[in-house]
Amino acid sequence: MIEKDTLWIVIAGLGLGSYLLRFTFIGLVGDRPMPPWLLLHLRYTAVAVLPALVAPQVIWPAATGGEPDTARMAAALVTLGVGYWSKSVFAGLFAGAATLFVLLSLLG
Repeated sequence: MIEKDTLWIVIAGLGLGSYLLRFTFIGLVGDRPMPPWLLLHLRYTAVAVLPALVAPQVIWPAATGGEPDTARMAAALVTLGVGYWSKSVFAGLFAGAATLFVLLSLLG
């Protein structure tokens, strides 16, 4: 069991760390123009973060105890294919969700 003091110290430390990280960009650099190479790299941040969040849930889903699942793999491939073909995030997400729903109802 975590002691109450330890929990509050961790919460305060994470809050302070988050504030300092944001202040670095907003407070110190916010009034200066950023170089073009940095702006180019920042454009791809969301594109890199989303797959990093989703990949573990596709490869090692908690719902199956960490075992790879055909329905989730197929839904991920459909999402990737439809997103690439249509150039639409929402079309890819909806197609993947529909694929996952249909395959889980058929296989489950």
